Amino acid sequence: MSKIKRGKGLIRENTGDELEFDQKVQNSFREKTWDQTVTKDSWMVFKIMAEFVDGYEKLAKIGPCVSVFGSARLKNTDPYYQVAVDIAEKITEIGFGVITGGGPGIMEAGNKGARKGGGKSIGLNIELPFEQHFNPFIDKGYSMDFDYFFVRKVMFVKYSQGFIVMPGGFGTLDELMEAMTLIQTNKIGRFPIVLVGTTYWSGLLDWFRNTLLASGMISEEDLNLYRVVDTAEDAVAHIKAFYDKYTVDVNF
Repeated sequence: MSKIKRGKGLIRENTGDELEFDQKVQNSFREKTWDQTVTKDSWMVFKIMAEFVDGYEKLAKIGPCVSVFGSARLKNTDPYYQVAVDIAEKITEIGFGVITGGGPGIMEAGNKGARKGGGKSIGLNIELPFEQHFNPFIDKGYSMDFDYFFVRKVMFVKYSQGFIVMPGGFGTLDELMEAMTLIQTNKIGRFPIVLVGTTYWSGLLDWFRNTLLASGMISEEDLNLYRVVDTAEDAVAHIKAFYDKYTVDVNF
C-alpha cells in the first residue's frame, strides 16, 4: 500500500493494482520519443505477426470445428459445466472438433467433453493476470498462448464452423458480438450461433429486441442470427440441422 493524492488534497491508501493502473493511464498521455516508437511500437508489429503465423500454421489442418465460449469462473459443480461437457462430447460425435479459450470453467468443460468424445480438443489461451491457465484436456500440439485478444479472436472465428455460447462475462460477450457482427456484415459465412441458457440470456435478448430493434439499430432478420436452447441435445441438434440443410464452405 502507498498513499497517493487524489482530487482536492484527498489522500488515501492505494493498492499496487491501482498504482499500476494509474501508471498505464499516465503513460498513455506521454509523448513518445522516436527511439521509443521504433523500439516498442514498431517491433510490436512483428510480435503480432508471429502470433498470427503460429496460429495459422497450427490450426490450418484441424478440420471442421465448433468454438465453445463461456466463463472461466464457473466451477465443475455448476450445472452449466456439465451441459458444456455434454455439448462438446456430442459435437465430436457428429464430426466436429472443439475449440475453447483453453482455460478453466466452461473452457475446461468444452475440452473435457471433446476428449471424452474422442474428437480434437483445441485450446487458445490468453495471458491474463488472473483466472486463466491451461486446462489438462487439450490435445498435445493444440494448446496455444496469445498475448493479444484480437489475434485470438481471429483464430476462433477463422477456424470455426459454429459457435456455442455458454453463460459468461465480458469476454464471452465480446466473442459473441464479434461472431454476430462478422456474420451480420457478411465477412464470414452464416454459421450457427447457439446461446445456451434461456434464463441467463433473456435480459440481453430482450434488450436486442426492445432497444436495438425498436431504435432501428438492427434489422428484424438480425434476431435470426442466433438460436437459444437449454439442453445439450438441442444445442447439438441445431448445429447438425444447419449442416444437414446447407452446404457451407469452411472458413479458410
